[in-house]
Amino acid sequence: MSEILKVLKGTKDILPQDVNMWHLVEQKADEIFSKYGFKEIRTPIIEVTELFSRGVGDTTDIVNKEMYTFEKSDRSITLRPENTAGVVRAYIENGMSRLSAPVKLWYKGPMFRYERPQAGRQRQFHQVGVEMFGIKQPTADAEVILMATNFLKSLGLNDLEVEINSLGCPKCREEFKNRLKEVLKPYLSELCEDCQKRYEKNPLRLLDCKVESCKKIFEKPEIQEVVNSDFICEECEEHYTAVKLYLDRMGVKYIENKQLVRGLDYYNRTVFEIKSNNLGSQNAVCGGGRYDGLVGQLGGEPTPAIGFAMGMERLISLIPKLEPKKLDGYIVSEHPVDAFLFAEELRHEGLNVEFDLTTKKFSKQIEKAAKVAKYALILGEDEIANHCVSIKNLEKGTQITVDRIDCIKMLEL
Repeated sequence: MSEILKVLKGTKDILPQDVNMWHLVEQKADEIFSKYGFKEIRTPIIEVTELFSRGVGDTTDIVNKEMYTFEKSDRSITLRPENTAGVVRAYIENGMSRLSAPVKLWYKGPMFRYERPQAGRQRQFHQVGVEMFGIKQPTADAEVILMATNFLKSLGLNDLEVEINSLGCPKCREEFKNRLKEVLKPYLSELCEDCQKRYEKNPLRLLDCKVESCKKIFEKPEIQEVVNSDFICEECEEHYTAVKLYLDRMGVKYIENKQLVRGLDYYNRTVFEIKSNNLGSQNAVCGGGRYDGLVGQLGGEPTPAIGFAMGMERLISLIPKLEPKKLDGYIVSEHPVDAFLFAEELRHEGLNVEFDLTTKKFSKQIEKAAKVAKYALILGEDEIANHCVSIKNLEKGTQITVDRIDCIKMLEL
């Protein structure tokens, strides 16, 4: 016997009994995002590696450690680790800048990162997200955050906590970087290897470190004083104040978190995370922010932009499980040709029905019907002779016999 091949570590099969949860998330995304004028876009799973090294940033863990990259015909190709860079590439390449602003896009699909698999995080994982191009005003920030919270609420996640921060623009952020480097310099040798590299290339990323020894250093009073200082310029401060005002007026409760920087290099000004306390434990379910420089960085005209992404596996783990959807009817008959023809008639009318393909005994077919369908549609000798069908309500146990023409009307669908 050949060895049984198994799924790769960090990947999972989505089985039929679970896929209804995925459909729910996807349908709600389409429903909620469409109300705000977002249209779905589907970009390739593979992109040139340079898209992510230039877009995501060569100081990030994603680019340095986690990408699945391979060579093909002397071209470096990468399985997408996130989708913002791909959507920006599509926006530029397809001339969407010529469209009237805002250009609103949403996506869903698999992403790939080589990292240690854990609960809610796999090497092949799925995201649903949005990107909005062309609006520099804080109204865009507020709409995206509001839409994210409404989408999560539509899934039954009501106990939400929104965290926001402003990273400022490149000019005012430079002052903050210099002050942060200055206060961290005495502790440089105590920082982890990654943070020592980030210290020179992108010191803001130090605040995103998950290593406990580094987190303790960042908690020191002199460092917290710098982190909590108002370093952003007047224009960025006005933008941030307006975002908060809109959120206040829309009833979106939020917490300001000065250490919130997000894990990607392209963010500027508003960044945010949304956490859910559903099922008793806090989980980050959404992250996003502004990336006004990314379109220009990837070869397009300078264009303001903002977006967010949500991990679908994490969302699904927090949503109460749905009952498997039952068939409208299951045809019970010891006459397979008649059952086959009747099934096709009902399917043509839009019903979901099955019949026994193996011609089991009548009692076994009834047992099967009770497990998978709302109604048993019985075709015995008498029913076939009189062009009738006996309809058994499998929940109530009631049964009636009607002409086949009236079958659909009689089903409480």
